[in-house]
Amino acid sequence: MKKISVVIPSFNEASNINELVSRLTAVLNNVPYTYEVIFIDDGSSDNTLEVLKSVNIQNSNLYYLELSRNFGHQNALKAGYDYADGDCIISMDGDLQHPPELITQFLEKWEEGYDVVYTTREYQDEASYFKTKSSAIYYNMINSLSDTKLEKGTADFRLIDRKVANILGNLNEDGLFIRGLIKWLGFRQFAINYQCDARFSGKSKYTLKKMVRFAVQGITAFSVRPLYMATGLGLFFALLATLYIPYILISYFYFPKHTVPGWTSILATVVFFGGIQLVVLGIIGMYLGKLFMQAKNRPNYIVRSTNLKRINNDTAKL
Repeated sequence: MKKISVVIPSFNEASNINELVSRLTAVLNNVPYTYEVIFIDDGSSDNTLEVLKSVNIQNSNLYYLELSRNFGHQNALKAGYDYADGDCIISMDGDLQHPPELITQFLEKWEEGYDVVYTTREYQDEASYFKTKSSAIYYNMINSLSDTKLEKGTADFRLIDRKVANILGNLNEDGLFIRGLIKWLGFRQFAINYQCDARFSGKSKYTLKKMVRFAVQGITAFSVRPLYMATGLGLFFALLATLYIPYILISYFYFPKHTVPGWTSILATVVFFGGIQLVVLGIIGMYLGKLFMQAKNRPNYIVRSTNLKRINNDTAKL
């Protein structure tokens, strides 16, 4: 019999776990597969781990991975993919914005032969204006600057086949952007549109700062286009400076009385071009920084403890 793995990164989601487990097991108990559910405790500061241990006592198919600290959502998700051993792996968030009932549609498409079944979300009417607009801007920016195109609203709520998971497990990138990696891998993919539910409880962990960082991470992970843009910007202003030379010479030789020496234009020019240089250097620095971190070859995460019986409890994933 085929086996399903469900992986759920969790950071301070203690108040959501019991409700999520109730809805999730109601779905999984009615499909013709065996299953396991793996929660990844991403360095939570509340009692998430204690709740996960208690639900395992009630259901032996529920497991947890405790990371040694908070490594971030994408790294926690990678941990779940690495340790899951199902014929397919379903990933979802632990705040109940991803409806577990959609899993049956995932499995139907998987059985039809699709290797990746991913979702594109729509927010409910009461979703904040800022949330919907920032999401639209985010995907427009990704698609404009990156070589990997993502549909608007693409989420980390998806199913991937075992062969896709095996390839993903062999990738050891710093600054993970998994939804982009999944798209980049190819295979047969199918999109399901769904209505994004409100959080069951708690607050979103994605602040504006984290969203901007995630956007930059996604762009720089799949494209060098910002470097080309920086080069084009430099060439453009170099051309403007070249065109300015005839004006200077004509003014000097033919209209000397109209040439008024002063600091304003010089200072403005120096500050302007100095700012452009800093922007270009900053873009180059981001890519050099990514190379630096990748060269260190540090693990994406470290597992502190787990109740998965097939894994040595004292072994870190390196």
